[in-house]
Amino acid sequence: MASIRDVAAAAGVSIKTVSRVVNKAPNVSEDLRSRVSAAIEQLGYRPNQSARRLAGGRSFMLAFLYNNPTPGYTAALQIGAANRCRELGYHLVVEPMPLCGEERFEILERLVATLRPDGVFLAPPLSDDKALLQRLSELDLSCARLAGSIVTESFNIPTPERAAGRMIADHLIELGHRRIGVITPPADHRAALARVEGFRDGLAAASGSALEVAFVSGRFDFPSGLQAAEELLGSEAPPTAIFATNDAMALGAMTYAHRHGLKVPQDLSIVGFDDTWASATTWPPLTTVRQPLEEMGRALVDALVAEPDEAPVFRFELVRRESTGPAPHMAGS
Repeated sequence: MASIRDVAAAAGVSIKTVSRVVNKAPNVSEDLRSRVSAAIEQLGYRPNQSARRLAGGRSFMLAFLYNNPTPGYTAALQIGAANRCRELGYHLVVEPMPLCGEERFEILERLVATLRPDGVFLAPPLSDDKALLQRLSELDLSCARLAGSIVTESFNIPTPERAAGRMIADHLIELGHRRIGVITPPADHRAALARVEGFRDGLAAASGSALEVAFVSGRFDFPSGLQAAEELLGSEAPPTAIFATNDAMALGAMTYAHRHGLKVPQDLSIVGFDDTWASATTWPPLTTVRQPLEEMGRALVDALVAEPDEAPVFRFELVRRESTGPAPHMAGS
């Protein structure tokens, strides 16, 4: 197995220079960095992580803390983060966290005591958990958040949730839908609530149209999508379109429609949000909003490792598939 001395000899530099390149230290010229990197790749050198920890006082571990009932969303963020960690010589630790109670603090403190991560990143809704953010600050632990809406000292990467909600409203109104049901997110999921606000923006912009919109709360999971669809479609004037604020609830609504003889999209159009893997494999494939989740996971890692001055800007995209179509010609529609 190649040693750091072998790499230094092959690159024609000192051992200290190799160490600085491996530890991504600043003020190393691009020429030296390229020569050392080429020698590392040629020799198959693997740095000794224990030595790196001792030398820099770092664990080279990052922790992803989450609470989200949608596996596809969490998994895509995790894949992007894990791949970026591997590229940078870090390891990723993943911990599910409850939304309330003292248990989440016990989990955090046990994590810090045993693994000593160099930083933590949070996805919604934990990115707006004031008590958790305060405890991270008390522990002097670097934190990066995705789609946080409260102001804290931690690094936050905003996402265009509201603009995406507006896109969905515009899409359904353009298709001629005038009776629309909305399955809203849990109250503690502030990022997703912005999707509803954006949808309301679209409704307001179409003020010349006679719109009937019903809002039913969901829990961001498949069963609550079933329940919400039952409530919406069981009304005297059922909607011709449903916007569910995540894919899991949209798929629940679609399943309810299939079970009760409704054709999608001929009788009922359905839109989700997140573009999780299941959205493209259901029948019909689900119209949804695509978030670049893996890129977002990578950006969270970069925020902790590189500490950028500005947050990256992400673009959300409305993916039109076969679950939405023109509004049916119904009495009173």
